[in-house]
Amino acid sequence: MTSNAHSPYWEQIRKLIAAADSASLVVLLRGLSADETVRSLFRLSSNDQSKLLELLPPEEAADILYEIPDSHAIDMLDAMPPEGVASIFSELDSDHQADLLREMDAEDAEEVLQKMDDEDARGARQLISYADDCAGGLMMIEYLSYTSSEPVRSVINDLASRGDDLPLTNLQELFVVRRSGKLVGSVSLADIAFQEPVVRLKTLAKPVRSVKVNAPLSELTSFFEDDDPSLAPVVDEQGILVGVLRRRAVYDAIATKAEKDAMKRQGIVGGDEVRTMPVFLRSRRRLSWLSINIGLNILAASVIAVYQDTLQAVIALAVFLPIVSDMSGCSGNQAAAVTMRELTLGILRPADLIRVLVKEAAVGLINGLALGTLLAGVAWLWQGSPWIGLVVGAALAINTIVSVSIGGTVPLILRHFKIDPALATGPALTTITDMCGFFLVLSFATMALPKLI
Repeated sequence: MTSNAHSPYWEQIRKLIAAADSASLVVLLRGLSADETVRSLFRLSSNDQSKLLELLPPEEAADILYEIPDSHAIDMLDAMPPEGVASIFSELDSDHQADLLREMDAEDAEEVLQKMDDEDARGARQLISYADDCAGGLMMIEYLSYTSSEPVRSVINDLASRGDDLPLTNLQELFVVRRSGKLVGSVSLADIAFQEPVVRLKTLAKPVRSVKVNAPLSELTSFFEDDDPSLAPVVDEQGILVGVLRRRAVYDAIATKAEKDAMKRQGIVGGDEVRTMPVFLRSRRRLSWLSINIGLNILAASVIAVYQDTLQAVIALAVFLPIVSDMSGCSGNQAAAVTMRELTLGILRPADLIRVLVKEAAVGLINGLALGTLLAGVAWLWQGSPWIGLVVGAALAINTIVSVSIGGTVPLILRHFKIDPALATGPALTTITDMCGFFLVLSFATMALPKLI
């Protein structure tokens, strides 16, 4: 280790993997911050990443999986035998187990479940039966609950008997239920610490707000913003306690979705690319989107070909074509971003298309007139022709109305047809605004050609 002290961490890790020195790997990784561990991990080859997990004790391997995207974690686990994966999963919280199992092929997931502890496997099967963006899919089943008839003495004795098996992350609240499992309320450790041993929990239980197991992410966001609890009980339709949901899990889910959507809007299919992936896989994913864009750009450029004579006669128009196209595209992207956010929050549905169209058209009219007037003035001063100003200003004003109307409604249309709006909105919006912008500038110029020459 001393001879490697000045080499990058990933080089040290690589050498220890080659030497199969598990003990030294544990010592080295424990001395690294989370950021240093992740950075080092992504400097290793895929083969070395998998070997690293195999060499580490399950609890150390689990700590690494907490720090990296789930899709990449599955790639690292792919080369391991099911029993090895199951041993690592036994060290993970139930919600993280479920996240990783959902990422696996159904056959591989079943093999891992067969190797897991029976109780853990039952819990994992329960969690993966829910959608990953609802309370059931985000909750965990590590919590403590007691029946309302139990005395304080029983609770204290139970806590003492559990030892290291206590779900410490969720110990701030103990949930009180009826014998049927229906949620009554909650008590804290402070509530019972100074009570007489014979006092029953039903006299101490405080009402607690719960979330339904099928509550979508948008509803969960509102719940935690309104109350700001760190933890919420999750109940089924009959009010029976089935799990607990951490506020952090909801915010992490929102952040992950936003990150993936942002990647998709830039044409990263799948939304989870990292540079340790095979080069040809990354290339194929990007080309699948870029090759479509070639066709869309050719389609937009075909409008210019129709008006070649006008463009040759008034070459100054070539300067303003990209301005009209880009400014309109920016306006359309703003509208699309708002719609995407409202879709995520559950504020909008495809049925709201007309309402969105009317509201965006109003914004487009105001902004279009302002931007069109500004560009017309610049063109007039620059080219010395009020007619060029009128042509490009009018084109920008109209195209802004069109672009914000399209940007606001295209995600709704795509969602209606079960197409991912994050991936398809950008290309559709760009193509339409480019074609419309080119058409408006060149058709107006053709009509005013005697004034422009």
